[in-house]
Amino acid sequence: MLMGQASLKRNGVQDYVTTRATALIMTAFSLFMGWFFISTPDITYAVWSDLFSGLMMKVFTFVTLVSIMFHIHIGMWQVLTDYVKAPGLRAFIQFIINLIALVYVVVGLFVLWGV
Repeated sequence: MLMGQASLKRNGVQDYVTTRATALIMTAFSLFMGWFFISTPDITYAVWSDLFSGLMMKVFTFVTLVSIMFHIHIGMWQVLTDYVKAPGLRAFIQFIINLIALVYVVVGLFVLWGV
């Protein structure tokens, strides 16, 4: 029974480190955006466009989007494994959630590089 899970090349330590690393990236992005909103007195389209026109901000945002995708993948896998016992239903729900997360990243990528 455990051999099937071990063949997926995932383990608890890897999941733990990945979720913590992605959480740190998402926290850093949230703190930066919070600081931006607090320190910018007048937010206009020009200010917003200037913020996201720099390469570093685009990379930071893209890394954050990918981190969200990984975080969703691991977190929802853990929740679905605990609460959805039917393997077929669990696989279907996980596929849909992962697809939505991937679409989220792809749309974010198009929006980012369109600025």
